Amino acid sequence: MVANTPRLPYFPGHGDDAYRVEHYDLSLNYRIGPNRLGGVARISARALRPLTRLSLDLGALRVDGVLIDGRTARFAHHGGKLHVSPKGRGRIEPGPLTVEVRYAGTPRPVASHWGELGWEQLSDGVIVASQPIGAPSWFPCNDRPDDKASYRISVTTASPYTVIANGELTGRRRASSATTWVYEQAEPMASYLASVQIGRYQLAEAGEGTRLAFPQGTAARARNDFGRQERMLAVFSERFGPYPFGSYTAVVVDDELEIPVEAQGMSVFGLNHVDGRRGEERLVAHELAHQWFGNSLTAADWRDIWLHEGFACYAEWIWSEACGEESADHHATRWHRRLSALPQDFVLADPGARRLFDDRVYKRGALTLHALRRILGDRMFFALLREWTTANRYGNVSTEAFLDLALQYTTRSFDGVLSAWLYGSRLPPLP
Repeated sequence: MVANTPRLPYFPGHGDDAYRVEHYDLSLNYRIGPNRLGGVARISARALRPLTRLSLDLGALRVDGVLIDGRTARFAHHGGKLHVSPKGRGRIEPGPLTVEVRYAGTPRPVASHWGELGWEQLSDGVIVASQPIGAPSWFPCNDRPDDKASYRISVTTASPYTVIANGELTGRRRASSATTWVYEQAEPMASYLASVQIGRYQLAEAGEGTRLAFPQGTAARARNDFGRQERMLAVFSERFGPYPFGSYTAVVVDDELEIPVEAQGMSVFGLNHVDGRRGEERLVAHELAHQWFGNSLTAADWRDIWLHEGFACYAEWIWSEACGEESADHHATRWHRRLSALPQDFVLADPGARRLFDDRVYKRGALTLHALRRILGDRMFFALLREWTTANRYGNVSTEAFLDLALQYTTRSFDGVLSAWLYGSRLPPLP
């Protein structure tokens, strides 16, 4: 094992550890043509210590007013931070509080190493893809993965458009030419997983508890490419434990996307991912697996991203063997050979912010799990995964916690083997 030494956060400008959010109530009004967003965010939080001010993350939107516990508050908004404090010389005492923020403007994605993140216009609608730091592009939040909260998201927009957000649709009201859609996400959710999709979608059931949204004219392709999703859900539920949320929606947007988008209870694909021949089915498996690994179980620290992407990548291999295609062992052998020929210049359990979405992190994470599977055998390996998802359901996780649990599943000493995969830069041989 490596020594526990202080480590700087990957995104030090995001989040505040002085408080925790318990619930976000977001009321949004969006005009698609001019790309204008008006919002009221009511945030139920708990201060962990006496505060002279509370800091929220919020991008390039105009703040029109702030209330703390129903009283007008002072605020300053600059550099992506909204600082709020009681008027006069008061302070925020430890305990529950509410913050209400009224804001408006033209939402713009957050610039990053990986392109633009957050609220973004499509050709005819909106996509929200916030991982890892795009949530402040559309609502004030405590933008850190270890502060998970429940959500209510209400969106009013032009009636020809369908709105899809996290959780369950609990209300839909049409008034004149606009419709208000209300969704409630009861299970705790990290801010980067909050999402709104707006488009001219057709909706269809895709199996028990699963839905499909797609543009007009793409029904046959979409139904075919997502046609095995119900079986996929059954396979993953057997391997990983029960599906953690009330429902699941796959959205196909009327634009091309570089990669699919992960959100809680939802995945978003581009038209280029739907060819009518299941050519990208591994991505369907990958995004579905994130509902366990990334959404229900969320890494407390971004350096542990392999706990999301390595597991989701390994789920692709599990699905491949479950549907009679290449075995996980075949995938592992091939990818080990490929990675052996690439630079080995990062540590899986701390790859660095710029390498969060490096494909080597995904594949080495999957190989780490396959190495563990070879050591434990199938029965013990999948029992470990089910205990991992059950014990940490809706919580935050770390590499150290996973290693501690894995060590309980064998009497053999393989601490050094796993440590080499997780904390060494050189790619170890497969057991």
